[in-house]
Amino acid sequence: MQIIEYRRALHRIPELDRDLPETMAYLRSVLEPLGCALSSPIPGSLCAFFDFGQDSAIAFRSDADALPIQEKTDAPYASIHPGNMHACGHDGHMAMLLDLAVWLSQQKALGHNVLLVFQPAEETTGGARDLCESGVFSQYKVQCIFGMHLWPDLPSGVIASRKNEMMSRSCEVTVEITGRSSHIAKADEGIDAMAAGVEFYRRAAAMEQALPPHLFRLLKFGRMESGTVRNAVSGKTTLLGSLRAFQDDVFFSLRDGLSAIAREIEAETGCTVSVHTNDGYPPVWNPPALFEAVEACGLSFHVLEKPVMITEDFSWYQKSLPGLFFFLGTGPSPALHADTFHFDESILQKGADFWKALAQAF
Repeated sequence: MQIIEYRRALHRIPELDRDLPETMAYLRSVLEPLGCALSSPIPGSLCAFFDFGQDSAIAFRSDADALPIQEKTDAPYASIHPGNMHACGHDGHMAMLLDLAVWLSQQKALGHNVLLVFQPAEETTGGARDLCESGVFSQYKVQCIFGMHLWPDLPSGVIASRKNEMMSRSCEVTVEITGRSSHIAKADEGIDAMAAGVEFYRRAAAMEQALPPHLFRLLKFGRMESGTVRNAVSGKTTLLGSLRAFQDDVFFSLRDGLSAIAREIEAETGCTVSVHTNDGYPPVWNPPALFEAVEACGLSFHVLEKPVMITEDFSWYQKSLPGLFFFLGTGPSPALHADTFHFDESILQKGADFWKALAQAF
């Protein structure tokens, strides 16, 4: 199958972040003969515009970057770039869009123009935001955008989505607590940063658990470091965690709550407590009107009961124009980002055929 050849060729040449010269060259080699207009609005990107003479367009997006992972699949088409691997399925996403491009080049008429977007830096700094700021969507009068991600938690070939919450907003949380170390025999001369850290953790967990169960959110700490030896009061504690939510008010309430807990712990223990968070990505939030419009086209896909707590920079597109995100089940397979990630490549045709049906019916 041609789509599998696309995927394997791209799998061999994984590149990182925005430095994607071989990937872009391969995409161009497939797209240039198809008669579409090619452009690179930002470094490491490629857009293919299929003009059917209409006043507006719809867009389909694929991410193009890989991960800094040493591949261990032993596949005959494994990465030829040591330390780099398409371990998140982006090679499959690109292959589906290339198959869609070939189909588009064979169509005589559609009710809208079509823009295919190959995007860098999904795994790092959010290339989607830069593409939105480039003006490419207003240039081509794009009315909405669609994206899809391979998903090991769904049966093979199943396409799924849901209204509203789809993938979470997130940020990393770092809590640094500084006390004063002393010999444990003179504990009253120290300020116990370990005890303060335990209390911070307890209060943070209680704050998150107090929210109503219908609000999808997560606040967890996966690592805690404290102290140096068994017979000295700890002088420093560090907690590393993650905050994830969908509604801005929930997200910022929890983030502000961490700062409030820090002030309480400082006042009660004498420790210095600082809380640091990064920006992260917004949530992937599927607008009900677009979701229902796709349903009305008669396309068959599974409706997810719950969102997932993983992030995706497709959310930046949804800040600029209506966008709908889908999952494509890989069935039993290693986890995304695993150095052994592989999947049944036959599912790619199902994803590409779904794109074609959507482009024709929407």
